[in-house]
Amino acid sequence: MAPTDQVGGRLPDAASRAGRISPRTGDVTLAAHVSYTLKRKPHLWTREARLAYLLMLPAVLLLVLLMVYPIVYVFMMSLYRTDRIGRLQEFAGMAAYLEVFTTRVFWETTVRTAVWTVLAVLVKAVFGMVIALALNVEYVGRRVARMLFIIPWASSVPISAMLWKWVYDHEFGLLNHTLKATGLWNNPPVWLGAPISAFIATIWVDIWVGIPFMALIFLAGMQAISRDLYESGDIDGANARQKFLHITIPGIRHLILIATMLSSLWTFNDFNTVFILTKGGPGTSTEILITAVYKHGFEWLRFSRAAVMAVVTFIILTVVSLFYAHVFFRQERDV
Repeated sequence: MAPTDQVGGRLPDAASRAGRISPRTGDVTLAAHVSYTLKRKPHLWTREARLAYLLMLPAVLLLVLLMVYPIVYVFMMSLYRTDRIGRLQEFAGMAAYLEVFTTRVFWETTVRTAVWTVLAVLVKAVFGMVIALALNVEYVGRRVARMLFIIPWASSVPISAMLWKWVYDHEFGLLNHTLKATGLWNNPPVWLGAPISAFIATIWVDIWVGIPFMALIFLAGMQAISRDLYESGDIDGANARQKFLHITIPGIRHLILIATMLSSLWTFNDFNTVFILTKGGPGTSTEILITAVYKHGFEWLRFSRAAVMAVVTFIILTVVSLFYAHVFFRQERDV
């Protein structure tokens, strides 16, 4: 009788000869299993696997050099005193953390960053959904409309921010000129000169740049939904709102999650928009964590404090990413 393993598979002859086989039952002893296991080549170290590791090695080295090493060095900077060019001097422990965490400006900046991110992503998602629904309907000129909607996202963010800075100009800007010419507002404000108006104006630019991304992602998901589902809804007497809530949203829920996660990460770190428009001013009314890190590190040369803020930013974004990953994989299991 041919020797078999525990799951009924046929063992190689070499394994059969290495162990003692019972002449009555054909059972392979433990020695045969050990010998067979040792003789098998690991799947992770085959010839093809070694070639794959070799081809991946340059990318891994670049990743370690350009990402892992800077992250580790920033963590070290937060625990050491540094000189004016960022070189580590002496171990300071948690001194920089205590110095940063005991300042009111840091907590105001952190809360403002959270409000900035939540509001911007929420508005982007709502406007993106509305635009996606409009672009998902058949009408003349739909292709042209799709191309026009992608322009803000396809354009460079610094160029878009500079464009809007000219629009917001108090004396020569297009916005104030239009408000005066139409009689809607005879004495419009200095949009980037007051705390509240500067925050609103700045966050609107971030929203304007990010809406097309949301709209395109949602539109792609909507077009992947079978038309048969909507036809079945029509037969059952479902109205537009019911089809949207029970067919469209469940059909693109994974894309909604991915799009909002990416938008949250990008919005949280939107340095270009804030720095070009206001540089965090007036005062600190539009300051967010990423601009605070830049100012402390490269303008004021306080590298330890900048490193602490960078570590806080890293931890926040890591937690947000893990939360999104948890929700995403839980949805995958529920499908």
